[in-house]
Amino acid sequence: MFKITPEDAYFYNEGKLYDAYRIFGSFLVKDDKGFVTKTRFTVYAPNARMVSVVGDFNNWQEEAHVLSKIDEMGIWSIEIPWNLEWAKYKYVIYTPQGKLYKADPYARFAENRPGTASKVYDLEGYEWHDDVWMFTKEKVYEKPLLIYELHMGSWRTRYGQFIKYNEIVDQLIKHLTEQNFTHVELMPIYEHPLDDSWGYQGTGYYAATSRYGVPKDLMYMIDRLHQAGFGVIMDWVPGHICKDPHGLYFFDGTPLYEHNETWKRENEVWGTANLDLAKGHTRSFLLSNALYWMEYFHVDGFRVDAVSNLLYFLGDSRNGVDEGAKGFLRLASEVLFKKDDRVLFMAEDSTAFEGVTRPVDMGGIGFNYKWNMGFMNDVLRYFKREPIHRKWHHHDITFGLTYAFSEQFVLPFSHDEVVHGKGTLLTRMPGDYWQKFANYRLLMGLYITHPGKKLLFMGQEFAHFQEWSVHRQLDWNLFEFQSHDKANHFVRDLFGLYKTERALYETDHDKEGFEWIDSTNAEQSIYSFIRYSKDKHEHLVVVLNMTPVVYHNFEIGVPEKGSYVEIMNSDFVKYGGSDQYNGLLLEAFDEPRHNRPHHIKITLGPLTAVILKFKR
Repeated sequence: MFKITPEDAYFYNEGKLYDAYRIFGSFLVKDDKGFVTKTRFTVYAPNARMVSVVGDFNNWQEEAHVLSKIDEMGIWSIEIPWNLEWAKYKYVIYTPQGKLYKADPYARFAENRPGTASKVYDLEGYEWHDDVWMFTKEKVYEKPLLIYELHMGSWRTRYGQFIKYNEIVDQLIKHLTEQNFTHVELMPIYEHPLDDSWGYQGTGYYAATSRYGVPKDLMYMIDRLHQAGFGVIMDWVPGHICKDPHGLYFFDGTPLYEHNETWKRENEVWGTANLDLAKGHTRSFLLSNALYWMEYFHVDGFRVDAVSNLLYFLGDSRNGVDEGAKGFLRLASEVLFKKDDRVLFMAEDSTAFEGVTRPVDMGGIGFNYKWNMGFMNDVLRYFKREPIHRKWHHHDITFGLTYAFSEQFVLPFSHDEVVHGKGTLLTRMPGDYWQKFANYRLLMGLYITHPGKKLLFMGQEFAHFQEWSVHRQLDWNLFEFQSHDKANHFVRDLFGLYKTERALYETDHDKEGFEWIDSTNAEQSIYSFIRYSKDKHEHLVVVLNMTPVVYHNFEIGVPEKGSYVEIMNSDFVKYGGSDQYNGLLLEAFDEPRHNRPHHIKITLGPLTAVILKFKR
């Protein structure tokens, strides 16, 4: 028989109940033979004077089913002797000021927008087939990590309508495989009322959005992705909530989950309300939520949105550190890594806050990855400049290496970089049509060879022309144009190289794995560096020519005598280049250059990235 113990209630209020999803929400109660005998509703509303549940099963009669207050800490519950699977419902919260009609914070499903009711849904019974993935996946620190950031509703549509999770998965697996990604990151797929919010202003943290099907459809999609060898990361927003009246905002007539102080709570820039992550029940709600997605949906990690807004009040360091939020993140790290030490716990953080990816027991916040926003901003600002001006901004590329190993970084070219008039990775490039594509390939060459794991927003893998819009699918017809098809050919080959060359991923977080050959050639705007494998047995020489000038017999210092083979050149004609390349093995000369005992002579095409591998 269902019973909430005093310990459950105590730990929930103390922020120490990490499986609150087994208590709160709506549940089908079954007998010994598996037949549904009743439906249970349980909700937390400590400041309500009465709570009832209304729905299409009782004609939305407000006092037909009143919940009983089963403890002194604010937990209300009722069992209705009917099978209410698929029924729509809301809670009526009676406060001294009146009545509030609220969706269930723990609902597993919700009706499709613009409706705002929760729906009774049975999560049990899905048969998973991803055992091989779940038992054999590895920590990624010394492995390739190349993430495809995906917005489900605008990746592909069918006659302008959303495609369901279980119906889109075949196309998604095919694309991820062809493009050589290792993981997919789903922009928020829990319930949210407004498409234009991209999912970042949620109302149903436990409900897979009904836009794309039912929760078991999402289970199937993740199951299939795992079977195909792809990890799944979900965007998670523990910092702020939307203020729609049916959501968490002032749930029981008081700022239950939010900050009590108005200035801390009201996020005027986003029109949202900041959660108080020092409150115990807020912590229990969110930590249980993360574990719920891991338990029921097998997600492999979380990208935490707007960490700057968590670490500092309103995201402004002048307001001081939010110690409650900082403590919550540290606790989240401990809880998640105890559940699975292979989990990805990634911070989208634009601050210089120290120790974001340092383990908690070493005094850090406890993320294992942080988005490198500095790299993104510096590099895209540099590439936007006309090549003739780049020599005056040489430091935009070199500066990132002064801190590249201070945290464990992911290099993000995310959705935020292709909206609001910024252009796309292709269209922000200077020059004529040919030069735009050459610059794009050069950018991708730097991106893949620079230390750090990778994240790329959908469409940028084939040089998308239009800015992203949540209201239309990607322009897949661009593959019919030779320039885009060739650009994608380069990306596919480059990403494939990234996954096979140990020097490009084993030492992403080790300064011993990177070495400048020449970082000072601002006049010619040429950069050259070495990437080493962990055992130093393999190394790659990378040369980037940031101008349209062609160089023959360009001298590069190298660490070992022997032969170097060109394994990638962005100027190959098959990629849309001018075909200035190094065809044969390049033998090192016994003459020092760049403080190295040997050197090679190479051809550098215009706006070209060249990768050479030492052949033992």
